[in-house]
Amino acid sequence: MVYGRPIAPPPASPNMPKINLLNLSPAAAHATLEAFFRDRGEPLYRARQVSRRLWQTPVKSFSEITDLPVATREALEQSFELPSLVVSTEQLSADGTRKFLFRLADGEAIETVSIPDADRLTLCISSQAGCALQCAFCATGKMGFTRNLEPYEIAGQVREMALLDPPITVTNIVFMGMGEPLMNWRAVDVALSILNDPNGLGIGARHITVSTVGILPGIVALGERPEQFRLAISVHAPSDDLRRSLMPINTKYPLADVIEAAKSFDRRVTFEYVMLGGVNDRPEDAIELSRLARECKAFVNLIPLHPGGAGDFTPTTADAIRRFGASLRRAGISVAIRKSRGKDIAAACGQLRVERHRRRRPVGAEYDGGIEIA
Repeated sequence: MVYGRPIAPPPASPNMPKINLLNLSPAAAHATLEAFFRDRGEPLYRARQVSRRLWQTPVKSFSEITDLPVATREALEQSFELPSLVVSTEQLSADGTRKFLFRLADGEAIETVSIPDADRLTLCISSQAGCALQCAFCATGKMGFTRNLEPYEIAGQVREMALLDPPITVTNIVFMGMGEPLMNWRAVDVALSILNDPNGLGIGARHITVSTVGILPGIVALGERPEQFRLAISVHAPSDDLRRSLMPINTKYPLADVIEAAKSFDRRVTFEYVMLGGVNDRPEDAIELSRLARECKAFVNLIPLHPGGAGDFTPTTADAIRRFGASLRRAGISVAIRKSRGKDIAAACGQLRVERHRRRRPVGAEYDGGIEIA
């Protein structure tokens, strides 16, 4: 499927497939609508009227755009569609974190988490249904990979927040939900345009972070975009042997290659590092991690293991995490310790879906997720 390009509107016919405007970049959707109104002999400013209602002030159906004539709304309904994500389950944590399980059109389910913090609200979004990578500590890895999400299913997680009553205003986006975003680059590429474009959701590029295990072609593709999107790399171990035991993808993309890609990325890089008791939290691990971070001037985010993940791992104690962080700081590394949120609502990635759905057969880490950078 080709995403993001203008599409010639089909003749109005019940037998013709409708165009999903939400799968197009804002520019492509506007061009498609202009062609539609030109063919109908209607004023081209109507394209802007409709474009605004896709993302900026979204509607669930064209019938809600009441500043358009009824006949125009009916014609739009015949040629185009605005598919929604259906909230299947919603949970609210005592700390204000909200977790949503969205049902997709084919019955698949994905998770989205909203995390309020003072005047900021971060939305953690998914890019795939399931995940192929089988990281040993991750609940999403338990369920295996089902399919890539389309652009409207990725950016639509943010759109649905605006359609809630009352709406949730999102200020920051992190691609840290289900799936590996850089193994679904074609769709994520369009979704990034929708999220950032002032005619889309208008979220600043520096407020959007793409997290990856280190898919090298995807890191290159992200770096080639002119916007200042942030990159976070899931490191989780300071040596190849340990990382390979935790993250099978390290066989394909060894740590040294990932570090070289991070050094070439022309914006600040964050290392994500989940703390596993007795596994990757030794003093010597901190020394080695500081060396890697220094190579690419990375910021390090230490993540307490969330209860309910995969495997039989034990969380590193809070005191031990503080000592680990202090060791990094003494080595000149900027570091933060992430505050665990939503512990009472299974807010770790994949937990809610695992609870609600039977486990699928995992797909091996050699699966490339259909990544095509061209």
